[in-house]
Amino acid sequence: MRGIALMATGMFMFSAVDTMAKFLTDTIHPFQIVWCRQLGLLIGVFILVGLRGRSVLVSANPKLQIGRGALAAVSATLFIIGVKFVPLADAVAITFVAPFMVTVLGALVLREPVGIRRWTAVIIGFVGTLIVIRPGLGVLHPAAGLLVIAASAFALRQILSRILAGGDGAATTVAYTAIVSCALLTVPMLFVWETPDTGIEIALLVAMAVLAAFGETLVIMALDAAQAVVVAPLQYSLLIWGTIYGYLVFGQLPDAWTWLGALIIVATGIYTLNRERLALRRAGKV
Repeated sequence: MRGIALMATGMFMFSAVDTMAKFLTDTIHPFQIVWCRQLGLLIGVFILVGLRGRSVLVSANPKLQIGRGALAAVSATLFIIGVKFVPLADAVAITFVAPFMVTVLGALVLREPVGIRRWTAVIIGFVGTLIVIRPGLGVLHPAAGLLVIAASAFALRQILSRILAGGDGAATTVAYTAIVSCALLTVPMLFVWETPDTGIEIALLVAMAVLAAFGETLVIMALDAAQAVVVAPLQYSLLIWGTIYGYLVFGQLPDAWTWLGALIIVATGIYTLNRERLALRRAGKV
């Protein structure tokens, strides 16, 4: 229960971060926004190092960790650019395609066994995503494609996480991700940086960084307190918060087709996670 509570709170904070990022895209360049967001994660890592010591920074496979950090920079940047043009709840729903991509990539890259039930869930989940995006109908801005690419980059990050899990802990992986992504994003940020004009913009950038740091810390604590397959479904609460924030801040609500697609994605995603939990239980890891 402690792990579930920590993960739920972390998701609430991440949704607030996404909302502030979308609000800021009207006046601030996405590179600058995502850099501030990743800076918050870096602050979270400093807190982690302070609590656990510099052993957190010792990796058995630093090259893969650097690659994962680069993917984090790509996925975060594309999400911020995409959410500038796409309603928040719709953007969140599209990114939920990532777990299905993880299943596909796990089968192709890691040679993980995937049964007919999970393949069926993947196919149905992709159908749900198509219902949300409705390509060719002009319902969503073409930037929705960037969100799909962002989800793909996130899925590749998850695959690298599985490879790294044998030698590095979750805290080490998060530390490298924050350090590498922030370092890479510093270069383009320097070319677009503009000092915020208003106190509200400065306050939102600071709040976004702080909440991102706290959110990341809470997720790490949740993964320490409970199995990943137990707390992972809480990620879907992002859709609830995204809808609430989208309505309160931007006056945007998903249409009926988006709700249908999102429900299909969530249902098949939870089913896939449950199949993974059962597989781990049979293997004696849960």
